[in-house]
Amino acid sequence: MHYTKKDIEELERVKRLNIINSISGIKPANLIGSVDNKGNANVAIFSSVVHLGSSPALLGFVIRPTGEVPRNTYDNIMATDKYTINHVTDGFTKKAHYTSAKFDKDVSEFEKCGLTPEYLEGFKAPFVKESKIKIGLTFKEGIPIKLNGTMLMIGEIEHLIVPDEALAKNGYINLSTASTAGISGLNSYYQLNKIDDYPYARPHELPEFN
Repeated sequence: MHYTKKDIEELERVKRLNIINSISGIKPANLIGSVDNKGNANVAIFSSVVHLGSSPALLGFVIRPTGEVPRNTYDNIMATDKYTINHVTDGFTKKAHYTSAKFDKDVSEFEKCGLTPEYLEGFKAPFVKESKIKIGLTFKEGIPIKLNGTMLMIGEIEHLIVPDEALAKNGYINLSTASTAGISGLNSYYQLNKIDDYPYARPHELPEFN
């Protein structure tokens, strides 16, 4: 199947949404935890988390901050500057998925979806207890993407929690060991299996390719 730009624009809305959300391949499955100034905890699934730099340690994710649909995650981060990113594991993909439902602001997705908020002393935002890899961040910058009204939310890592058995001596994290799941499109979930490790690539050290 070959779609031109015109073909894509003329597709039925839901089909176009599904194709374009799937075409980038497997994306990270993460729950973003936040809290408002009244202590109401929120958690929602995102598949747009991306590495932006290691020094300082920055991660970004994409969100729609404005419009008629409430964006509790955005509002909470703007109010407190704190949030968490929690890897979804293959053991609770269904619970994680249903956090995408549009609950009222005063309704806890943690409670409705059978997840457990977990707090670190001195850090306001909730982590997801069921997650094995958890990241606490401070919001640093929001970059508007004018083409579609979204925003790249950039945070600096303040806390990083990784199981000992998933962390190699050289710092690599084995996502298979941590049971991290991936997302394709909006509602298809995948298990991740490690294929191999390769050394840093240098032009004069290429192996033989069959």
